[in-house]
Amino acid sequence: MSTEEMKYGEREIEQGKLITFPNPRIGRRYTIDITLPEFTCKCPFSGYPDFATIYISYIPDQLVVELKSIKLYINSYRERYISHEESANLILDDFAAICDPLFIKVRADYSPRGNVHTVVEVTQEK
Repeated sequence: MSTEEMKYGEREIEQGKLITFPNPRIGRRYTIDITLPEFTCKCPFSGYPDFATIYISYIPDQLVVELKSIKLYINSYRERYISHEESANLILDDFAAICDPLFIKVRADYSPRGNVHTVVEVTQEK
């Protein structure tokens, strides 16, 4: 599909990158919790869709991630063939690379498929 044929939302998702802004309370430890209940990706083995709720909890240092950019970034996974484990780790890696938080935890809670319920949790701390 060419860029001209894409809907504006599809273009925003395709171009979606995490964006930051200065932490308004540098030096104060506070936690930001984000819930993203509509995460989708594709199984790299079967191609079947996977659905999850992604929970991101972080303690910012110098930068905070802008919420709309998180939405667009997460939506960019919908056509990716990626495992549960790799998606949780990649979300953490990308998030940590852009804002370098003091602490971050990503929890990917996948909807059961084939009678299997998977939760992947990854953390990183300075």
